[in-house]
Amino acid sequence: MPEKIDHRRRLVVGAAAVAVTAMEFGAVARAENTAGVATPTNTSTPGGGPKSFDLIKQINAGVLNVGYAEAGPGDGPVVILLHGWPYDIHTYVDVAPLLTSKGFRVIVPYLRGYGLTQFLSGETPRNGQQAVVAVDVVALMDALKIDRAIVGGCDWGARTANIVAALWPERCKALVSVSGYLIGSQDANKMPLPPKAELQWWYQYYFATERGQAGYEKYKRDFAKLIWQIASPQWAFDDATFERSAAAFDNPDHVAIVIHNYRWRLGLAEGEPQYDDLEQRLARVPVIGVPTITLEGDANGAPHPAPSAYAKMFSGTYEHRTLAGGVGHNLPQEAPQAFADAVLQVASLA
Repeated sequence: MPEKIDHRRRLVVGAAAVAVTAMEFGAVARAENTAGVATPTNTSTPGGGPKSFDLIKQINAGVLNVGYAEAGPGDGPVVILLHGWPYDIHTYVDVAPLLTSKGFRVIVPYLRGYGLTQFLSGETPRNGQQAVVAVDVVALMDALKIDRAIVGGCDWGARTANIVAALWPERCKALVSVSGYLIGSQDANKMPLPPKAELQWWYQYYFATERGQAGYEKYKRDFAKLIWQIASPQWAFDDATFERSAAAFDNPDHVAIVIHNYRWRLGLAEGEPQYDDLEQRLARVPVIGVPTITLEGDANGAPHPAPSAYAKMFSGTYEHRTLAGGVGHNLPQEAPQAFADAVLQVASLA
C-alpha cells in the first residue's frame, strides 16, 4: 500500500534522506488554434513562499520506490502528469488544483533519478533510455491498480507520455503532449542537423564527455537554472520557485540517469537488453491513435519540432494549440490554465 508522507515535513528531512538512500492528417477531427493567449505565471504565493503539493506518497512499482504527489478524489478519473529535465513535479503544482476541482484524481510522480523516487536495488542499472521511463509509468499504474488514465507530459515527460500512448494504448485514455511527438531512436539521432540546430543541443554533447559529467555533478543548480532561462526566456520565475524544484536534483541517482539518457540518445551508451524489443518498436515511429492535444509555447527556447512536422503522427481525434504571450518550454508551469483546459477537452473525447 502507498505510504502517506507529510510533504512539508519531508521537505525538511528529505534532502538528507535522499542523499543517503535516495505530414498528412488522418484524424477524425483536427484543428489548430494559434490565437490563444496564455498569461504566464510564476508559482509564488502572495505571502512570498512557493506553492507545493500538500502530500507526497511512496509506493514500490517495478524496480523503483516511487515518490508521487496525489490530489483529488480517489474514485475520480485519473490523470497522470509527467515532468521533464531539469524540472520536477512542481511543473504541475498549479495544474493539479484546476483538475481536482473538476473531480479528477491527479497523480504526479517523480521520474527515476528525481526527488523521492529511489531504486529498490543498488544492482539495478541507472538507465535513462526512453523506453524504460515509460515502463516505469506502466509499473506505477499497475501498483496503484489504475487500468487506464489520461497521460500528459512536458519535455522528458512528453516523450514518455507519447510512448505510453503508442505502445500501451489500452492503458492511455487520451494524451496531452507539449511539443508534440517526441519519440526517437538511436539510429534517427545519428543523422546530423544543420549547425544552428546542433548548437541548441550543446549540453547533449557536453554530457557525452567525462568533463561534462563532472561539471553537471558539481554545478547541478547553476546548470538547471541556465537551462530554465534559455528554454523559457520570458518566464519570470523567482529564486524560491527554482529552489523548490532544484531540491529534486539531489537524488543520488540523478546525475547518472541524466548522463545515461543523453549518451544513450547519441548511441554512446547501451540500453538494457530486456528493452530492445520496445526500442525497436519505437524506432519504427508508431502512430498514436488515442485522442490527443499537442501544445506549444510561442517563446519556447528549447529544441522542438514544428507542429506541422508531427501532425501526421496522431491518427485519432487531434488538435494542436500554440499559446501566445511569451510561453516557454515549461508550459504547464508557465500557463497552467491552458494545460488544464487541454486535459479537460481530451477527457471529454476519451
